[in-house]
Amino acid sequence: MNRILYVEDNEDNAFMLQMRIDLEGDFEVTIAINGTDGLAAAKQQPPDLILMDINLPDFDGLELTRRLKADPATAEIPIIALTSNAMLGDREKTLEAGCDDFDTKPIDFDRLFSKMTALLGNG
Repeated sequence: MNRILYVEDNEDNAFMLQMRIDLEGDFEVTIAINGTDGLAAAKQQPPDLILMDINLPDFDGLELTRRLKADPATAEIPIIALTSNAMLGDREKTLEAGCDDFDTKPIDFDRLFSKMTALLGNG
C-alpha cells in the first residue's frame, strides 16, 4: 500500500482527489490543509509520495517543498506539484523548489496516475 500525502487547502479538491485515488486501490491518502500541517504530517509518518498544492494559506507549496527537501528525513520523498498556476515559468518554479514533477488543475487523472506510478517505481 502506497501512502500519499495530499497538501490541499480546498476541501472539495481534497475530497474529489482522495475519492478518485481510493478507487485506484493500492493507495492510502492523508490530507493536510496547509503548509504547517503538511510539514508535520510528512515528518510524523513519511509518505511514499506527496501531492502538493502550491497556493496554501500559511506558507505556499514551494516553501513547503524547499523545507522538505532540505531535511534529510524527508528529502527523498517524491513531490508532484498540483496547481492551477499554468503560466509560462510556473512549472520551472516548482522544479527549482525541488518538486519532482508538475501537473495542472483541473486534474487529468490518467496523466496524474501515470506520473505517480513512475515516481513510486511501480511502472
